[in-house]
Amino acid sequence: MIVDRGRPAWLTWTVRAVAAAGLLVVLWACLTAWGAVVHGHPAYAVLLGLTVLGCGWALWPGRRPRPTRPAGRRVLDVALVVAGLVWIAAMAWLRPFTAVEPALTAMYSDESVTVTESATRVVLAPAGDSDGEAAEDTASDGDAAGTAVFFRPGAKVEARAYAAVLRPLAEAGHTVVIAKQPLAVAFLAGGAFDAARAEVPAAERWVVGGHSLGGVVASTDAAGAADDAGAPAVGLLLYASYPAEDLSSLTPAVESVSASRDGLATPATIEASRANLPPSTTYTVVGGAVHAFFGDYGPQPGDGTATITHDEARSRISEVSRAFVDSLGR
Repeated sequence: MIVDRGRPAWLTWTVRAVAAAGLLVVLWACLTAWGAVVHGHPAYAVLLGLTVLGCGWALWPGRRPRPTRPAGRRVLDVALVVAGLVWIAAMAWLRPFTAVEPALTAMYSDESVTVTESATRVVLAPAGDSDGEAAEDTASDGDAAGTAVFFRPGAKVEARAYAAVLRPLAEAGHTVVIAKQPLAVAFLAGGAFDAARAEVPAAERWVVGGHSLGGVVASTDAAGAADDAGAPAVGLLLYASYPAEDLSSLTPAVESVSASRDGLATPATIEASRANLPPSTTYTVVGGAVHAFFGDYGPQPGDGTATITHDEARSRISEVSRAFVDSLGR
């Protein structure tokens, strides 16, 4: 391997160490979250690819040594090393939570639900209407009328993780669209709700929902579409979440589902958020559940300790969600 004579030896080896660390982070992310890398929004996969290219270039043994550089250029080299460390740390932090069972099984189509997946969304559509039409035709032709559901995942959680908890809504006759968000961050998918409405143009009304950070952005979606003349938002479904602004005058109905053992959106935080929601909001607390029980993606750092099973919590969350959406029209 050639040593760059234009750099001090310590800087050359630092660059190589940082590049090697970057490749290790990419390898770790792929080994531990491959499903989310492949099935999530492509933005994270693209950034991982760019990381490999950058680190490979830094380690490439065939690069010619450069002539001695002025001190100012060395300062720039150090700055680039620091920037590289920040980039690699961001890639590690952004590693998504990968969907696990039973969400993976819920991603398969059967006689009651048709599941379709694209780069930006997962769609769970009823398998047929009252006339027995196939759900695949419904999903592609936009014939699914009634109340549809648009759902935003929590931060760094891939969309498939919510398939099991939301599938009962599709079984009850509601088309469910789960957004795949860039880097699995809801704030980076501002137009996702409008895109979902274009995907199901025949839907007469929408319930907008979200988990954790996804619920924060979903609250804004609901407020913005409440007065829509075509397909308004008639409901807001919050999973362990609350709005970041005062929505006490919001016209859509609101259902807030939280967990008594949540270590992130704690019961105290949910209670404090009541002032930002309409007085008519319905609150359901799932006793013994934790933050990660609103999806199927494994344990989450900082969460509480559950005193009920995940299956029990999921069943209760699905039941409450289905009843709420049903109450707003089928």
